[in-house]
Amino acid sequence: MSEGGGAGGIGPQGESIRRALRWLDDQARDQPKPDRPKLVAEAARRFDLSPLEEDFLLGSWARPSR
Repeated sequence: MSEGGGAGGIGPQGESIRRALRWLDDQARDQPKPDRPKLVAEAARRFDLSPLEEDFLLGSWARPSR
């Protein structure tokens, strides 16, 4: 019942989203025009993010304000 811990609550709270952000930044750096919403969906699966964490990444990372 850990909130924001991802991976079934294993590890410190928020660690999964931090790892996902690191991975997303690496992917964006390696790809000339990344499909950010698609990458967020993949990160959510890879790092077992909650729907709330995925929504946060979609709003803050996939569609950054310019």
